[in-house]
Amino acid sequence: MMMTKEKEFLNAQTQFSTLLSLVTQAVADGQRIDQVERGLFTGLLQLGLTLLKAFVAGHGDGDVGSTLTDKDGQTWKRLPEKHTRRYVSVFGVLPAIERVVYGTRERQRIAAVPLDQRLGLPANDFSYLLEDWVQRLCVKESFEEAGESLATLLGLSLGVRTLETMNQGLAAHADRFRDQQLPPAVEEEGSILVATADGKGVPMRRPLEERVRRSHRRTKGEKATKKQMAYVGAVYSIAPFIRVAQDVVDDVFRKERAADRPKPQHKRVRAEMTELLEGEDGAEQTRNGRDTLFAELSDAVVLRQRQARRSGKKLLLVCLLDGERALWDKRLEYLPWSIGILDIFHVLERLWLAAHVWHAEKSPLAEAFVAERLRMLLEGKLSQLLAGLRRRLKTHPVSAAKQRTVQGVIGYLQNNRAYMKYHEYLAEGYPIGSGVVEGACRHLVKDRMEQTGMRWTVPGAQAMLDTRALYLNGDWNAFCHHRIEQEQTELYGHMAA
Repeated sequence: MMMTKEKEFLNAQTQFSTLLSLVTQAVADGQRIDQVERGLFTGLLQLGLTLLKAFVAGHGDGDVGSTLTDKDGQTWKRLPEKHTRRYVSVFGVLPAIERVVYGTRERQRIAAVPLDQRLGLPANDFSYLLEDWVQRLCVKESFEEAGESLATLLGLSLGVRTLETMNQGLAAHADRFRDQQLPPAVEEEGSILVATADGKGVPMRRPLEERVRRSHRRTKGEKATKKQMAYVGAVYSIAPFIRVAQDVVDDVFRKERAADRPKPQHKRVRAEMTELLEGEDGAEQTRNGRDTLFAELSDAVVLRQRQARRSGKKLLLVCLLDGERALWDKRLEYLPWSIGILDIFHVLERLWLAAHVWHAEKSPLAEAFVAERLRMLLEGKLSQLLAGLRRRLKTHPVSAAKQRTVQGVIGYLQNNRAYMKYHEYLAEGYPIGSGVVEGACRHLVKDRMEQTGMRWTVPGAQAMLDTRALYLNGDWNAFCHHRIEQEQTELYGHMAA
């Protein structure tokens, strides 16, 4: 039955009267306020749905005559049968919106639906507001939990597969949104621009044939979870923070942060998976996550440095990485003008390995061993540190396995010495720890992607990383607005007003 505005207004009046009666009766019965809240909220959802039906009915069925001419001058005829579509709003479901459609003939592509344009209906059945709300939940908790929360709050039931598909559809607009983002205002930037990157494994869903083949028990050495690397990066600016070696040692071992430490400004994080894509010729092409990430970091850096130069300000670029050689290779390829700095906390891990060769874990002697050698590193005494470790192997003999551990530490420090001029970095006020990207790996990737039992496909993981990064960067509202404008233009830009 077709909705009419008048009929829905009458229904709304009846529902509103019911709400008034509910409050009056609640006063007489002495109900608790939360009980009244629940009843009112349920009634308000019903009232909202009725008023939304009245709004739709007020626009008619979109009949603009026997023919319609679009902006390209092409004329389409009115098809004899009305078409219906449903619309899922935050108030509930509008099951059958009847519309006149235009095209060549039935069962051919529909060329124009004037009512859809007037109402600004989305491409799928779900309202932009509902999608906004439920995807805010999805980027923070599992799809199943988000669906349960939605059902509790609004009484709407959306399955996991629906929410996954919705997330991927939303993420398809992420690249274009980021491409049109403007750099931060120059006056809000610190004088040091920092680019940093790291990798974090994402548990992947095994291919169907592999799942079918697998026995119930894993073979020796077989991992329960197959992981694929997500490459996480961040760009931010920061003010110089000049320190001496002892300041850093005190920070590390007291586990305190200096009160006057400057904060990162306009931090934007993102993550990229390696994907197989279908090329124009139908052949599969690999989209390497490391390359994609560093290309995007480079673009962001160039944009911010260029804007700063136009305003007469210089942003010095620092690239903070751990010891993974592939990341350093990408830094030389995409950010060759940057000052490369090896993350001091990754160096610390090696110093602890060496300490535990001679001293028990968590012992005061192990801590003193590390503190002394950390201070040497920060004072630019790497050669003395390496000589001391070699000498100690001779004066304090250990097993062959422990010797290999120390030799591995020596090799790591020797191979990365070009990026370990910490005495110079501290004097200039450069950051020497990649806590921002490590925090991003944990917050962006681990906290969402590695929840209990989660397994991902590459497209699903990339979509979640895209949308979660936009949310964590504080861009969610702007992104949703951009996505709506973009989709509306794609859907209705060809139609005459």
